[in-house]
Amino acid sequence: MFDKMPDLRIVIFAGKGGLGKTTSSASLSYKLSTLGKRVLCFSTDPQASLSDIFERNLFGKGEIEITRNLYVLEIDADKKIHEYVESIRRKIKDMYKIDEIPREVEDYIESAVAEPAMYESAVYDAMVDVVAEGRYDYYIFDMPPFGHGIRMVAMADILSRWIDKIFEARREALELEAAAARLKGEKLLEYEDQMMKELEYVRDRILSFSRLISDDKRTAFIMVLIPERMAILDTEKAIEMFKELGLRMRGVVINQVYPPWLLDDPRAPDYLKKRIVTQKPYIREIVERFRDLIVAVIPMQSREPKGLEAIKFIGDELWNSSIDISVLEALGGR
Repeated sequence: MFDKMPDLRIVIFAGKGGLGKTTSSASLSYKLSTLGKRVLCFSTDPQASLSDIFERNLFGKGEIEITRNLYVLEIDADKKIHEYVESIRRKIKDMYKIDEIPREVEDYIESAVAEPAMYESAVYDAMVDVVAEGRYDYYIFDMPPFGHGIRMVAMADILSRWIDKIFEARREALELEAAAARLKGEKLLEYEDQMMKELEYVRDRILSFSRLISDDKRTAFIMVLIPERMAILDTEKAIEMFKELGLRMRGVVINQVYPPWLLDDPRAPDYLKKRIVTQKPYIREIVERFRDLIVAVIPMQSREPKGLEAIKFIGDELWNSSIDISVLEALGGR
């Protein structure tokens, strides 16, 4: 994938929970860092999964250097929401030169915090922050489970449209205020258009990031699935939903594939052999449906991958991405 996309800078792993998105994100990040690239691995998942993989307490600690060139950011969305709300309160007080926010405004702020989309908004804002700074060669994002992930991808357009509406309403109100001030022979105070400037700043930042993630030369969305029926259906659904958002799925990673040679090993337990047989038709179906998208096949690991040594092998598989379809077809043979 990387050899075909020389301008690639952002990789976003998507998929259902528990299929290996976080492991893939951490493994690819580590691989890129060993190649001398400065990498930020960013978790947008509310579960502190990167902390488990890297065996470090990373949640809410900011950008932590794990090893040379590899940094991890696992945000505390609740903390970010609190900081954001407090910043809004400060701006309102400064803008209108008041010591206390009116009760009706405070009620509105508190109701906004309770909105279901507030989590996605906070995470999205953090993504905007780190990419806008441009301090890394690659940004690897571990998205939340499928449903929340799709909402986050759509959030750029939703927020942009929402801000446009508010911006337009505020612009019209400001024009009326300016006209009224002229009729009274008064000068419109400078702080009264600060809201316009704030909205312009937020909108421009969102649009800039939206253009970035929509640029399929610089951003790649990768779906992680396993050889099971629901995972295949979810991947098909995701590809269609991404298309509707004007985005392109660049690759598919098949995770947790049992080695077929175990079928010929007399020491292998029967339950493992049954798993291999069960996976065969699903692997065949994955090849038929996603042949041109498959970028890596990750074998089932003997233990949960934790620590740099454990994820090194997976990182190598993701980086090489040279898939022999005939081998895959053999894995899914009848």
